[in-house]
Amino acid sequence: MNSEQILTKLTEIAVEYGPKLLGAIAVLVIGGWVIRMLMRGTGKVFDRSKIDESLKPFLTSLLRVLLRALLIISVLGMVGVEMTSFIAILAAAGLAIGMALSGTLQNFAGGVMILLFKPFKVGDYIEAQGHAGSVKEIQIFNTILKTPDARIIIVPNGGLANGSMINYSAEEQRRVDWTFGIGYGDNIETARKVLRGLMDADDRVLKDPEVFIAVSELGDSSVNFAVRAWVKASDYWPLFFDMNERVYNAFNKEGLNIPFPQMDVHLHQ
Repeated sequence: MNSEQILTKLTEIAVEYGPKLLGAIAVLVIGGWVIRMLMRGTGKVFDRSKIDESLKPFLTSLLRVLLRALLIISVLGMVGVEMTSFIAILAAAGLAIGMALSGTLQNFAGGVMILLFKPFKVGDYIEAQGHAGSVKEIQIFNTILKTPDARIIIVPNGGLANGSMINYSAEEQRRVDWTFGIGYGDNIETARKVLRGLMDADDRVLKDPEVFIAVSELGDSSVNFAVRAWVKASDYWPLFFDMNERVYNAFNKEGLNIPFPQMDVHLHQ
């Protein structure tokens, strides 16, 4: 082909595809601007709504990806790309990627389930997958836990969504259980009176449900009391540790013995 034929061919291509290309570029630019405006409006709607904070980033990202995908497909269709073949290629590629990233997709699905059904939220103290800690962040693929000694644990959402879990913060109240022992021969009523007085004197112990105090076991070397009290969830551990110390001091003051294992050794000549 000589230069004149090449120029003629390029002119024909420009006449045929030029308007489509310019229209596609215009749609791409305007569509991008519309998507940004929509995302700003969506963000404001989310801020005014009661949607959980951990769910907002996920919904925003998902909506942005879907809108951009639709925009790109529309632009490709305008320039003459056969969308049936294109979608078939995307489906095949998606299947291959899905098989290669099955574990990652499982974690993604688990993250979606957690964000939608909310078995726990940021700030809750949970125990799952052999780990326990406060929920620091809920991500799409992982949940970040922070232990009481400031360790960070990353738990995949797949197992977290499908496995068993204990949420210690789900209820506003929790029951604290103690076992206190006295020696055989000590006065049971005196011990009961001491325990009742300590529980009644602490404002963190709720009056309803009532404190439960009863002899639970006649052990090998002690008479054991089961003590159960209801408190606010935030007061659980402070009360548990404080009451152990107070009972020890009160039992000593009242002459009640707290048994401990002993061994007698007899020497025979």
